[in-house]
Amino acid sequence: MLTQIKFGTSGWRAVMAEEFTFANVQRAVRGIAHYVASQKPKGARVIVGRDPRFLGETFCSLAADILAAHGITPLVAPEPAPTPAFAYAVISHKADGVINFTASHNPPEYNGIKFSTPDGCPALPEVTKKIEAEIVAADNASPDKASASGSRDSLDPKPAYLKRLGEIVDLSVIRKAGLKVAFDPMWGAARGYSDELLRNAGVQVATVHDYRDVLFGGHAPEPDDHLLEDLRKKMRETGSQIGIATDGDADRFGIVDTDGAFLQPNYVIAILFDYLVESRGWKNGVAKSVATTNLINALAQHHGVELHETPVGFKYIGELIMQDKIAIGGEESAGLSIRHHVPEKDGLLAGLLCCEAVAKRGKSLGEQLKAISNQVGSFCPQRENFRLTAEVKTKFTEKLKSDPREFCGRPVSQVVRKDGLKLVFDDGSWVCYRLSGTEPVVRVYTEARSDRGLETLSTAAKSWIFE
Repeated sequence: MLTQIKFGTSGWRAVMAEEFTFANVQRAVRGIAHYVASQKPKGARVIVGRDPRFLGETFCSLAADILAAHGITPLVAPEPAPTPAFAYAVISHKADGVINFTASHNPPEYNGIKFSTPDGCPALPEVTKKIEAEIVAADNASPDKASASGSRDSLDPKPAYLKRLGEIVDLSVIRKAGLKVAFDPMWGAARGYSDELLRNAGVQVATVHDYRDVLFGGHAPEPDDHLLEDLRKKMRETGSQIGIATDGDADRFGIVDTDGAFLQPNYVIAILFDYLVESRGWKNGVAKSVATTNLINALAQHHGVELHETPVGFKYIGELIMQDKIAIGGEESAGLSIRHHVPEKDGLLAGLLCCEAVAKRGKSLGEQLKAISNQVGSFCPQRENFRLTAEVKTKFTEKLKSDPREFCGRPVSQVVRKDGLKLVFDDGSWVCYRLSGTEPVVRVYTEARSDRGLETLSTAAKSWIFE
């Protein structure tokens, strides 16, 4: 029986040699090729790239052969490159899509395929459903009679992408402030990107994990608090005032403040939203996923900016960027992008803008957050994952279908069904439940106006799952 290939929030991912096999990669790429050909029967070009994971070069070569055999010209990137660099390349080169072999922040035993459409956006559900249907149709049909010959080209997305970042970020402000920066690409696709851009602008930069390791140090290439100790050490050694990090394919960010404190992504998005309004004068809108902090809501009201709340998945925020409806959009899972840039998460941009904000304002990110809290109040967000037995998952799935009027003794003032189940209470605190589509896990997002309130709400949120 053939493995079902499903594209989730950000592509298809699976464990190498289990589901992510050469045979299944062939099926997935063939489905993409059929989809692209259905959209543009002649003259189509598709960028093929990767992060530094094991066998990435081989998968790119395999994909290029399949595309060429279907009359599609592959534009193959010779080296690993960030996902946002590919998003910029597909737009600037007017290509017809991107096949990016990456499992993003997943552990090293995973690999995956992200497919982006010509607008640079992660493929929307209506596109991925068509690709999945093409895979099934090809599985049930006779083998393709496509020619094995076809043209192949190469494409290096780095120069144009770095040039674009240099146009967006005020590097001269960072240089003039004498800011020292530490950078951790986590052995990933951003190696030689953020640090090279800053160094060429005259900014002092120190790096860690700046070499290829397909095992990513033995853990997931995720720029989270507990995995950034080497970055903190480098900051102390070099006297850096800020530490910036990116995940495996550089679409996510991690930020360490001058005192070594990790800034959770919710707060980074809020700080940069506030900074862009102040420094750029952009007030056309702001977007956040339903699971992202309501500090964004409070700032939007404070600045008189329209708020857009989306389902989880950056593709929805990307659409708003393309329509120029927002100055910035972000998700609590460390993804953001801004106006006049790619409609895709950009971890490099986030880190560089944080450097600019610190340099321009002359205040650490923690100090900036405190100033914002003094203006609009404190918000304490948190995300937790809970594994469920099959029995509990079945029972809880049914429970999520109801609209509760009370929650652990508290009246519910609003039920939001934008993505999962979100319950809002009178004091502005809230809890949101989202079931994973790939594993027996429920993601629980909670937010209160104080640490004590968060602790109480988090305890109640957990007990509601199992009661």
